[in-house]
Amino acid sequence: MRINYSDAPSGSDPSGGEAENVPAASASQNALAWRGERFERRDRILPEETPIAIVYNGLSHAVMMATPQDLLDFALGFTLNERIVRAPGEIEEIEVFPAPRDALQLRLWIAEERMEALDHRRRHLTGAMGCGLCGLESLEEATRPPPSVPMGLKLRAEEVAAACAALSLAQQIGHLTRAVHAAGYWMPGSGMVAVREDVGRHNALDKLAGTLVAHEQSASVGVLVMTSRVSIELIQKAATMGVQVLAAVSAPTLLAVREAEATGMTLIGIARDDGFEVFTHAERILGPG
Repeated sequence: MRINYSDAPSGSDPSGGEAENVPAASASQNALAWRGERFERRDRILPEETPIAIVYNGLSHAVMMATPQDLLDFALGFTLNERIVRAPGEIEEIEVFPAPRDALQLRLWIAEERMEALDHRRRHLTGAMGCGLCGLESLEEATRPPPSVPMGLKLRAEEVAAACAALSLAQQIGHLTRAVHAAGYWMPGSGMVAVREDVGRHNALDKLAGTLVAHEQSASVGVLVMTSRVSIELIQKAATMGVQVLAAVSAPTLLAVREAEATGMTLIGIARDDGFEVFTHAERILGPG
């Protein structure tokens, strides 16, 4: 896979390089704050939200609102999680390209047979694209059965709690802005391996998927931790990644619980300082050792 970094935005190059003429992930904004009995001026760090077009072989597929950071991870993770390609080797090239009015394009070149399948999907669209179920041609495809996840992982309850606590500490943009979601991957014995943040919870998960694939790290031997509620599309994306255990600070939807049960995934919700709740496949979670 060839990656063009020449116009890549800040944060999208794994080497950590900065680029010019693209939006930063966050910036200071002056606000008038009411405190007690008076107004006062203060600066607040806010996250950036940028239109990002995802383009395959020259044809636009979707426009997402996302934080302009870790965009190569986003391109790779989105493409795999939406099953546009079956493996990273079917992506030939990725480019990050600035567009007018601070927008960006993620240009991907994929194998011809995968592009033909995507073009068939595009020509049969029945509705608008959304942030989580993008470019689907039917309700049947939107509720497609996810792949079954691997089995065998066992975690102590204290390890799940440690994973959730580690995500809170690792949210750099979240601590600055209090306005973004995060997805993290925690492994026993290694701690928090990777964290990605974005204004969109689906985007954060796609970015995390991309960085794990880029670093050839399996997603099935640790815990996927998220700051958001869990809906069906997050279960579908996590199952595509091979995640065995997903823990989130908020509650899941009923449909997400049914989907996690069907795919064999352990779904944990309401993960707070005082504990968590296991909704499916609790056999993976052990009591105190």
